[in-house]
Amino acid sequence: MTTDTEWQLTRTFTSTSGDVRWEWLGQPGRPPVVLLHGTPFSSYVWRAVARSLARDHQVFVWDMPGYGTSEKAAGQEVSLAAQGRVFTELLGHWDLERPLVVAHDFGGAVALRAHLLHGARYRALALVDPVALAPWGSPFFRLVREHADVFERLPPALHAALVREYVTSASSPGLHPSVLDRLVEPWLNDPGQAAFYRQIAQADQRYTDEIQGRFGEIGIPVLVCWGEDDTWIPVAKGRELAALVPGARFESIAGAGHLVQEDAPAELTAALSAFLRQPL
Repeated sequence: MTTDTEWQLTRTFTSTSGDVRWEWLGQPGRPPVVLLHGTPFSSYVWRAVARSLARDHQVFVWDMPGYGTSEKAAGQEVSLAAQGRVFTELLGHWDLERPLVVAHDFGGAVALRAHLLHGARYRALALVDPVALAPWGSPFFRLVREHADVFERLPPALHAALVREYVTSASSPGLHPSVLDRLVEPWLNDPGQAAFYRQIAQADQRYTDEIQGRFGEIGIPVLVCWGEDDTWIPVAKGRELAALVPGARFESIAGAGHLVQEDAPAELTAALSAFLRQPL
């Protein structure tokens, strides 16, 4: 996987929420790192960071059920509760007992739920603009969640325009057209359009409320990274989160919006590499 056009997940795991596509990079035997994407994204957003980290680590990437190239099906459970269970299942499938974990956005809540509710053990956890503290969800996100059945019936052209605008708003400087195309592509066919609104409809704040009061129990090294120009979740939430986790470090990244991996991949990689290399 050396170029963007070659970013493919070739392996499949059958989870309790459908087939999950995944891949690993780097050399077996090196310290394992697992990358979790957010919504409405996929493992594709981690491509630059994954390839850099693979020089010193075995890097695992995956598309959550209902996202990217993983299974999308009517009636599928794709909530934070479901994804936390699936991630725990995946760690068992990979036989990873204490990996390093890096999680963005919705993936942050998934990693936190797996750790706090399902007993998943990590060596260290890096959270990048995570969904973790209430309230969350933009006005657009809340509107769609309340009327998902209506939005799901939008004509394909209107749906495509809406998704492109929404994904674009995650970046501060703006996304390259080819990157934007790749990020929205999974949502544009019939199963993808249904899946886009399904994941929003199931995005219930109670799944973070269940763990928010337990952040003080986290006893592993934690890094909280945040794009200073994040308009989806303000940087103040990052500082608030870091203050709730014992010993957590906070690092802001200038010039980056919510999609830090696209806006400042070199700066994010440097921050993550330094954190993951430290004695743990």
